[in-house]
Amino acid sequence: MTKIKEVVQALERYAPPAYQESYDNATLQVGDQEMTVTRVLVTLDCTLEVVQEAIDRGCNLIVAHHPVIFKPLKSLTGKTPVERILLKAITHQIAIFACHTNLDHVHNGVNAKLCEKLGLTKLRILAPKSQTLTKLETYVPLEDTEKVLAALHQAGAGQIGDYSDCSFRITGTGRFTPSAKANPHIGEPCKTEETVENKIEVIFPAFKEAQIMKALLQAHPYEEVAHYLVSLENQNQEVGAGMVGELPEALSGEEFTRYIKEKLQLTTFKHTDWPDQPIQKVAVCGGAGSFLTRQAKASGAQVFLTADLKYHEFFEANRQMALVDVGHYESEVYTKELFYDILTKSFPNFAVDLSGIDTNPVRHS
Repeated sequence: MTKIKEVVQALERYAPPAYQESYDNATLQVGDQEMTVTRVLVTLDCTLEVVQEAIDRGCNLIVAHHPVIFKPLKSLTGKTPVERILLKAITHQIAIFACHTNLDHVHNGVNAKLCEKLGLTKLRILAPKSQTLTKLETYVPLEDTEKVLAALHQAGAGQIGDYSDCSFRITGTGRFTPSAKANPHIGEPCKTEETVENKIEVIFPAFKEAQIMKALLQAHPYEEVAHYLVSLENQNQEVGAGMVGELPEALSGEEFTRYIKEKLQLTTFKHTDWPDQPIQKVAVCGGAGSFLTRQAKASGAQVFLTADLKYHEFFEANRQMALVDVGHYESEVYTKELFYDILTKSFPNFAVDLSGIDTNPVRHS
């Protein structure tokens, strides 16, 4: 029997909450985390119709990309659409979980799914985040080095891109004098001791600091563990906004128009003039991505595909790069498939349904 908290934990391992924007509210928004999961409904938006769909299908957990609750609620009386959604979910004991900008920011998240739909390869994060990594330096007796490193790696340290168990070590001499109250692993109280040690260094995601330190202190033989934690300014190539990649072959503007419509199942979309040169490199950002226009230009992309562009923002293309607005819903709707893949691989013991409700509030006539 799987509990809701286990589903939440699986999704948060995939897209850590620490990577969400400060304004966001990616969390379990409604429901008892100890409740047993019967069936899960995945959706882009949690609307009143989606809640009814969950009731009809026997789902007691809705996993959505966009949070229902963005602003604090002062009452819960049903006077607003959000309140009516929440009341209906609570009445029918349906939990609602949102995984939003944290899923936007991981390298295998929303933008990777959009790139997959567009057939892009050679992918990289368009605007990698900094200040998300920490370096640990510590000193370990030679004979305990592998044990300590194994514990740190198990806790999540030393993963750099496609490389795991990454570390650096240098051998030197440690010198210390234990006090009369100490119980030293090496040497005797009140006697200065010198011993050969390895200085080891590992990098880890900053939000994992507590579990890394717990692992270090449990595995290290010393009574007092000398260590340094250094916050890094390095850009984290695994975390950030947007993505850029390459088409299988270069396309003209007219060919690219047909390509987008086919791949994203569109009948129409907005765009600036196509560049004179063939289109090969494409930058993307699911949802509102105008804030990444400068980075898209700098990447060398001939096209930046995103959503929610304002009239004056289209001028920023300045004939250096085409801007494409496919619509917010259209750029993120495939997130449902991403949720489905994560959950079905992690939990084979309950059903996961893709919502059949078109939650797009925008209509074209």
